[in-house]
Amino acid sequence: MRRRRQRPIALAALLVVAIVGLWFIGLWRFSQAIPTEVQDPVRETDAIVVLTGGSLRVESGLALLAAGKARKLFVSGVYRGVDVTELLRVSRQSPDSVACCVVLGHAADNTLGNAHETAEWMVAEDFHSLRLVTASYHMKRSILEFSRAMPGVEIVPNPVFPEFLRTHPWWSSRATATLIISEYSKYLFAVIRPILPYASTQGTSE
Repeated sequence: MRRRRQRPIALAALLVVAIVGLWFIGLWRFSQAIPTEVQDPVRETDAIVVLTGGSLRVESGLALLAAGKARKLFVSGVYRGVDVTELLRVSRQSPDSVACCVVLGHAADNTLGNAHETAEWMVAEDFHSLRLVTASYHMKRSILEFSRAMPGVEIVPNPVFPEFLRTHPWWSSRATATLIISEYSKYLFAVIRPILPYASTQGTSE
């Protein structure tokens, strides 16, 4: 009788161990897939899209626009009240000549919102390709959300590389490890979100 009672407990323990093991394997594979360079820095696209939320992103987008890599720059997730002039001033970059080609989106407050906001703008502009600028650790989830929101659009990843990821392994810093684990968890949620009830239109922060 005791063995029969212990068997379900042992099976449950094995299941928990297997799930935890798979989670850690997935985390490791996710961290290894974080880009360390821009794979295609040359190709021109219809638009450059920058997702706000981290350093270097806007500056990189403006530099790409000034280099002629696209006709327009769309910055998604900008705080309400910030206009193009203020954005250029804060970035301390970009000649005034590109101001006419910069468009700001104020509706998005997370990655899913970025994707939908950008999709609407791309349709309005009749654009079919974009260069996506966001942090390297954020790129995989961004590509997932953008590919779902605009399946017919060509997306060229253009990651930027925060200093804390370039100087030390991510697991050597508690703050960086927390960031990567958080991003991995958000990515997993984004993967399964379409099959979750009441979650198809909900995203996570950034």
